Amino acid sequence: MRSRSRSIVWKAGILLGLPLVALLLSAAYWRGDGDLDLAGVAKISVLGTPTSTATPTHTPTATASHTPTATPTATDTPTATHTPTATSTATHTATATHTWTPTATHTPTATSTPTPLRPTPDGVQRQVRVPILMYHYVEDPPPDADVWRRDLSVPPSRFEAQLRYLEEQGYQSITLNDLALYLTVGAPLPPKPIILTFDDGYADAYTHAFPLLQAHGFVGTFFLITGQIDANNPDFLSWAEVEEMAAAGMRFEPHSFDHPDLRNRGFQFLVFQTLGPKQAIEQRTGEPCRFFAYPSGRYDQYVIDVLRSADYWGAVLTEQGATHDSDDLFLLRRVRISGGDRLDDFIVKLNLDW
Repeated sequence: MRSRSRSIVWKAGILLGLPLVALLLSAAYWRGDGDLDLAGVAKISVLGTPTSTATPTHTPTATASHTPTATPTATDTPTATHTPTATSTATHTATATHTWTPTATHTPTATSTPTPLRPTPDGVQRQVRVPILMYHYVEDPPPDADVWRRDLSVPPSRFEAQLRYLEEQGYQSITLNDLALYLTVGAPLPPKPIILTFDDGYADAYTHAFPLLQAHGFVGTFFLITGQIDANNPDFLSWAEVEEMAAAGMRFEPHSFDHPDLRNRGFQFLVFQTLGPKQAIEQRTGEPCRFFAYPSGRYDQYVIDVLRSADYWGAVLTEQGATHDSDDLFLLRRVRISGGDRLDDFIVKLNLDW
C-alpha cells in the first residue's frame, strides 16, 4: 500500500509540475510587475525581421535590377561567343610555343656534334715533318743558376730573335690539334707549319713569352703543372693569367698535377694526375684539352691507356725529333731549344731531318 501511495504522489507531481514549468518559461517574457517584456519581444523581432523582410524587399530590387541588366548581357552574348574563339587561338599559340621548345633544345646538341671526342682515323697512313719546339723558361737565368737551370732558360732577346727568324722564313704556327687532324683524317696544313710548346707553366710565360708571341703573330701551347697554380706559387702562372692568355688565342694542356714519374702507377693515381688537371684547365679556358706532356718524358703503356680513356688525342715526349706518323700520336717527339742556343744553333735544329 505504501508503494502504491508513492507512485500516485509521483505521477501527480509530474502532472502538476509541467504546467508550472510552462508558466515559468512564459514568464521570461514578462516583467516582474505583470507587464509584457517588450525588450525581449523586440530582440526576437529584430532577429526575425531581416530574414522575413529582406526576402520580399530584395526580391523586387533584384528583379528590377536584373531585368534591365539581363538585356545587355543577352545582347552581348555574341561577343561572349567570340571570346572563346580568342581563347582557342591562345591555346593554339601555346601549343606552337611548346613545339618550338624541343627544337631549341636540340640545336646546341647539333652544334656540338661536329666536335668529336677523338677524330676517327680514315685508315690512311700518313707521315709529316712538323717541328714541335720545346721551351721551358723564357727569361735570363738567375746568377746562382745551376747547369740545368741555365740550359732550360732561353733569354727573351734570343727568343725574340728566333720568332723573328720564323716569321721571316714564312713559318706559320699551328696547334697539336691541327697536327692530329692531318695525321688522322688528312686535314690541310700550311706549307711551313711549326708548333711552339712551353713546359711547366712558369710565370715568365705571361711576362715574356706571351707578348712576344703576340707581337710576331704566333700561337703557343703551354703545358701546365696545375698543382703549382692552385697553390698560388708566384714562380708559376696564375689562373687569371691563364684565362687572359687563352682569351687571346693561346692554348693550354696538362703536364700533370705535381710532375711525378707516372710509370708503374695505379689507375686512381693516374686519373688524378691526368684527368684532374684536364678538367681544371678546361674549366678556366672553355676549351677541351686534347694533349698531355709526360712529366720528364716518362711513361709506360698503362699511362697511354689511361690517357686514351680520358679522351686525349695524343701526348708529347722530350725525345728529339720532328717527323710524326699517324700511328704515334701518343709518342710525338719534340725539338728542345736550350738556353745556350745561338740563332745559328736554332736554325740547325729547325732543319735537321729527324
